Amino acid sequence: MIKRIIVSPIQKFANVESFSGMLLFAATAIALIWANSPFAEIYHELWQYKITIDIPGIEISKPLILWINDGLMAVFFFVIGLEIKREVLIGELDSLSKATLPIFAAIGGMVVPITFYFLFNQNPETSGGWGISLATDIAFALAVLKLLGKRVPTSLLVFLTAFAIVDDIGAVMVIAIFYSANIAWNLILIALALLAVLYFLSYKGIYAKYLLAAFSIIVWVLFLKSGIHPTLAGVLLAFSVPIRQGLNTDDYVEEMNEIVGKIQSNKKSDKPVLTKKQLNAIDELESWTNKLQSPLQHLEHKMHTWVAYYIIPLFALANAGVSFGTDLQIDLQLASTVALSLVLGKMIGVFAFSYIGIKLKVCTLPGDLKLSQIFGASVLAGLGFTMAIFIANLAFKDQPIYIESAKIGILVASIVAGVCAYLILLVASKKQNAN
Repeated sequence: MIKRIIVSPIQKFANVESFSGMLLFAATAIALIWANSPFAEIYHELWQYKITIDIPGIEISKPLILWINDGLMAVFFFVIGLEIKREVLIGELDSLSKATLPIFAAIGGMVVPITFYFLFNQNPETSGGWGISLATDIAFALAVLKLLGKRVPTSLLVFLTAFAIVDDIGAVMVIAIFYSANIAWNLILIALALLAVLYFLSYKGIYAKYLLAAFSIIVWVLFLKSGIHPTLAGVLLAFSVPIRQGLNTDDYVEEMNEIVGKIQSNKKSDKPVLTKKQLNAIDELESWTNKLQSPLQHLEHKMHTWVAYYIIPLFALANAGVSFGTDLQIDLQLASTVALSLVLGKMIGVFAFSYIGIKLKVCTLPGDLKLSQIFGASVLAGLGFTMAIFIANLAFKDQPIYIESAKIGILVASIVAGVCAYLILLVASKKQNAN
C-alpha cells in the first residue's frame, strides 16, 4: 500500500506529461508543415495579429505570439513554481539524500552545455544565446520514456523529473538575471510589495484565491512594464500559495461520516431527487472537502492539465514554424552550436557529474537503476524544446535570422537526443531483463 501511495503520483504525472509530449510533437509537426505550405503567409500573419487591451491608465498592445509567450507562458511558469515549491518542501528535493543525485546531474547539465556553447560559438553577436541549452523539456522526455512502457523503472522517472525541476530553477534564475534589461525599479518595488502581502498571508496559512487572482494580474502587468520578463512573475506568485491543508485529515473523516449519516437518514427511496436536508449535507461535505485540500496541490492539479494539454502545444504551434524556403537565411554556425551544446553538452554534463557524485559517494544510485540507464537519461536531457525556444526568443529579440537558426538547432537536437536516448534505454532495459 505504501509503495502504491508513493508511486501513483509519479505515474500520474508521467502520464499527463507523456501525453503532453505527444501533443507537443503534433503541434510542432503542424507548425512546420503549415509554415512550409502554400498557406505559410496565413501562418505568419496569424501570430503577428495585434491584440490591444486599453483600460484607463494602461494600454497593452502586442501581437498574438507575444500574448502567448509573455502571457500564457506566465501561467506555465506559475505551474513550474508550484512544482518547484512542492518538490522542495515535500517531494523528491525535500532532503539532501534524495536531492543530491538530481542536483549533481542538473549542475552538470547546465555547466557543460554552457561551456560547450562558448567553445563552439565564434560570433560575438550570438554569444547571448548560451542560456538556450539550460533546461530539459520534461514533457517531450517523458513521452519518449512512455514509448518504452514498463521497461522503464519508476526510479528513472523520479530521477528525470527531479533533475528537470532543478534545471528549471536554474533556467528561471538565468532569465531573471541575464535576460532582463532596462529595469524600472519603482514598478518592481510595487510588485514586490504586493508579493510580500501574499507571502505574509501564506505564512499565516491564509489562502484568498480571489485576492491571488487580482494580485497576479497586477503583478504580471508591473513586471511587463518594468523590463523584467513577466513570466518570472508566475514563479514568484506560485511561491505565495500555501502548501498546508486547512483541515486535519482525521477531523475531515469524522465530519464526513457524520454528513454521510445525515444523507442516509434523510433518504427518500420513492423519489429520484434529493431532499433539502440531503442537499444541505452535500453542500456541507463540499465545504469540508475544500478545507481539506492543500491550496498548492489543488491549484497544481487543476492547472497542470491546462498547461500540458493546451498552453505548451499552443506555444509550440506559434513558435516552431520555421520556413525552409529558398529565401531562408540560416546561421549554420549558430544552429550547429545550439545542437551540439544540447546533445553533447547535456549528455556529457549530466552523466559525468552523476557518475562523479556516485563514485565520490556524495550521491546514491537507486537500487533498481543502472549507470547505462542514467546515461540514457543524460542523452534524453538534450530534449530542451519548450524552454530552449523560449530563451532563444529572449536572447535574440528582434534578430529573426538568429531566432530561426537557433530553432533549427533545437529541432535537430531534440530529434537526435530523443531517438538516441530511446535506443540506449531500450538496449539497457533488455540487458537488465536478461540478467
